[in-house]
Formats: sequence, structure tokens, C-alpha cells
Amino acid sequence: MPQDAFTLKRVVSELRETLVGAKITKIVQSDKDSVLFYLYTQKGTFKLICSTNASNARVCFTRAEYPAPAVAPNFCMLLRKYVTGATVTAFEQIGFERVLALSLHCVSDFSESERVLYIEIMGKYSNLILTENNVILGALKMTALEENYKRVLFAGVPYTLPAPQDKINPLSDELPSLLSSFLGGDLGEFLFLNVSGLARPTAQMIAESYAGGDLAKHVRSFLFEGKTEPYLLYRNGKPADFFARAVPGAIPCASLSEAQDVLYTAKESAKAFEDKKRKLSSTVRNHKKKEEKKLALLIDRLRECDDSDRNQKFGELITANLYRIQKGMKECTVTDYYDERCPELKIPLDETLSPSQNAQKYFKRYNKQKRTVQAVTPQKEQTERDLAYTESVLSAIERAESKIDLTEIEEELIDLGLLKFQGKKRKEVLTPFRTYEIEGFRVLAGRNNKQNDRLLKLARAGDVWLHTQKYHSSHVVILPEGREIPPSVLLAAAEICARYSDGNKGGKVAVDYCDRRFVKKPPKSPLGFVVYTDYATLLVEPNPHADCEKNG
Repeated sequence: MPQDAFTLKRVVSELRETLVGAKITKIVQSDKDSVLFYLYTQKGTFKLICSTNASNARVCFTRAEYPAPAVAPNFCMLLRKYVTGATVTAFEQIGFERVLALSLHCVSDFSESERVLYIEIMGKYSNLILTENNVILGALKMTALEENYKRVLFAGVPYTLPAPQDKINPLSDELPSLLSSFLGGDLGEFLFLNVSGLARPTAQMIAESYAGGDLAKHVRSFLFEGKTEPYLLYRNGKPADFFARAVPGAIPCASLSEAQDVLYTAKESAKAFEDKKRKLSSTVRNHKKKEEKKLALLIDRLRECDDSDRNQKFGELITANLYRIQKGMKECTVTDYYDERCPELKIPLDETLSPSQNAQKYFKRYNKQKRTVQAVTPQKEQTERDLAYTESVLSAIERAESKIDLTEIEEELIDLGLLKFQGKKRKEVLTPFRTYEIEGFRVLAGRNNKQNDRLLKLARAGDVWLHTQKYHSSHVVILPEGREIPPSVLLAAAEICARYSDGNKGGKVAVDYCDRRFVKKPPKSPLGFVVYTDYATLLVEPNPHADCEKNG
């Protein structure tokens, strides 16, 4: 549900009971749009998030954890200076606008003052503005003095409310006159276009609940009377929207704050996951392009050496026929003794060189090409291995389904030097394997190359190891613990392996399986790379077996 004046009025009413009398003990600005206030009350400590994100603007209590940046942004430092330790004395909505006022009693060693934090929830224009005596101390989103803004937001200037919309306030005496002019049609659209503080969904809800009679009275009753009924709507198992009134198909919540927190935490987590996935994928793709370009150059250098044997042969044939060749000749015709048929062969010559110098020229070219092949061939093979490894990392990123899947991949890219570590001290991150319980058998699947290596070290002789035959995939291990593995368990494990592979787009996938003792990791090989023997193959359809998974 949009954060219009109707919704915010009920949010304020709900939060006021807890906020008034609370003491601000800690302030964190987790990103450029969100500020988190830790509030101590007699009921315990609460976290109030004030977000000005264009898509997720809100004010609510939250249970989510938000990281504190290593260096606090300027506005966070300003808030810490002026309102840490302050007591909340009031929390009000300004008129019927999308502006909330958090009044604070601030006491320091040398002063005592009243300050107000204005929370403007207006989509892309959302903002947090701290004032004292109606003078701006600072804002999350400032406007520059030299720019032509209708409303200046700058430290030291008076605070003014956002310009009102060209609509009728529902509290105004003009509302009955306005609504009497409605002659039929889409009532919801009419209310949205003419009554301030209403988002289109709220206006539609008012219209749908109207059963005739005094329209102005109905509008005001809907907006200002009746208790709040928080509801959360799910689509495909994920939070999709929240409401302040009962909605068919939605699930009731304990509070609007909880409904908002569940919805926006899920949205922000999904966005953070997609952003990180996109960032890691872009990093690896760029590296892959460099590897492909490097490989192409190495192949070109080797291709230039394709005629090395011919140059050696020309040098030897010229040496064998020195007595027949004169300086100044552009070419010579000799018998090719390297061919069983001994045909006549024409060899180009440099007319400025003697016969022996021409032979040495061909030998030098041959030796240079030989050295090039000896130097470039290992580089080409290493680049091909690096490229294959890069493709396996990219495959793991594309198969990732949650933030936890990306954690060790990010560590892997830091180890490779493709990403810079952000932080003071790096800690090793060990995320859990995908774990399944299938007919009493424990099945583990790696999420990335690091986990695939760890899983291989964990497995023992007697455990069954699985991997797709022609695709990058997760390593999967069945832990029988001395029992015989039923075909149904083996089939399910193979389906899981196929699901977390590059072949999961559709159709059957060949999955190899063997005893762990037949799987070897060559020395100095990349993460996730193994060789295996004594295997059999199953042809299966990809299946995540989510009903058997024990962790997300």
C-alpha cells in the first residue's frame, strides 16, 4: 500500500504509544537513504528505521540487522551530535500531509534544547530534516544554494513545509462542495485527482466501500475513523503488499509496523541480492573477456609459428644445395628429399644474401618460432584452465538463489584479486552446504567452488559423489553411514545435482556418480576442479527437492 497521508496517519497513531518517552541511545546510517535509531523504553529496546528510498520510503520498527559503515556519513554524524541521548516528547503528522514530526528533548553537559526531526515520506522527494527553533541544522538530502530550487534545504535557513498539492484537504469545509460536483464515473479516480493525501489504491478502496448516502461523511469516516487492521499480502510465497484495512486474500498482522518491516525487508533483501549478483557477474564477465582476449592473442602467436617445420626444411635443403645456388638469385629449385616422391621444390631467397646466409635466415626464423611455441604453449594451456575456472565461477553466480549463495563466491573473487576487500580485518566466511534429508539419508550439495572443495574434503570412502557430465554443477555427496543407498535416493541426489548445474534450463541431464575414493583433486588445480574414474551415469530431470531441504 502506498505511503499516503491515510496510511501514515495510522502509522503515527500506532508508533506514538511506544516512541513517546523513549530515549535515543544509538544512531546508524546504513546507506545513503536510511537512518536507524535505537530507542530505549521501559518495554525494551526498539529499532526505528526511517527510510527515504524512493521505492521503500517508510517509518517503522524493524527487527532486521543493518550494517554500520566503517565511516559514518555526515548526516549521521550530525544526528549523533545533536540527538544522541535525546528523549522523544511527541510524534505527530503535520495536518493531513505526508510529513511527520518527531519532537526531541535534547540535554547535553552545557545546554538543553527542543529539536524536531521532520520525516517527509514523499517517494523520490522523501527526506529527513533536523531543525531547532524551526531553523534547519541539517538534512539527509540537501539542496545547493546556487541551484534554482523552489524550496531551499540548507543548514541555517528556516524550515518550510513542502508546497501543498492543488487538491482539497479532506478536513476542509470545501470537501462536501467538491464531492457534490461528482456526476458519476470512476469515483476512485475522482477522489485521487481531487482530494489531497490519497494514493490511487486508497481512493479506490474508499470508492469500493461506498454504498450511497453522504459521500463526504463516508470519505472522512474511512480516513479518520475505525480501527487499523494491518494485513500483509503474499504472492508466490513472498510478501507483496501491506494494508491498513482488511483485504481479501491477505494475512492479518500484529501491527502496521510489522507488516511494513516484513514487506520492505524482503524487498530490500531481494534487491541487495540482485545487486550483488549483478556486480559479481559483471566482475567475472569482464575478467572472462580479458582471458578470452589473452587466449586469442596466444593462439594468433602460435598460428604464426605453423610454418616452423617448413622453415627448418628450407634451411636444410639450401645447405644441402649450396654448390648450386648463387648470390643474387631470387629463388632456387631443389629436390625435396623429405617427401617420398622427391618432387622439385622452389625456395624463395633474399638476393642480397649469400646462399649460406639465406640458410641461416631460415634457421633463425625456425629457432625463434620454436622458442615462441615452447614459451606460449604453457601460457595458452594455463589461460584455457583459467578461462574454464572463470566460467565455473560465473556458472555458480548465475545459479545462486539467495545472498548466502554469493557469500563465499565473493570471498573467492577477493582471493583472485578481482574484488577489493572492504573492511579493516578480513574474516573467513564458511557458509553451510545445501543439506537434504532423503529417506533417512543425508545429502549435501556445494553452492560454489569453495564449498565444492570443502565438500570433497569432508566426504570419505563409501560416500557417493555426483557431478553433471558436460556442465558446470554443484558437487553433491550422499552420506550412507554404512548403509546401502536405495536407487530412489541416488536418483533424487542426481536430480538435485542436475538442478544446480548449467543444464537446469530443461530436458534431461547426464549425471555421473562414483565412490568418493575414485575422485581426485590434482595438485595446484583451481577450486572445484577434480578428476574421477570408475563412474556410472544417470539421465535425470532437474529437481530441487525443496521439500527435503533442511536449510535455505
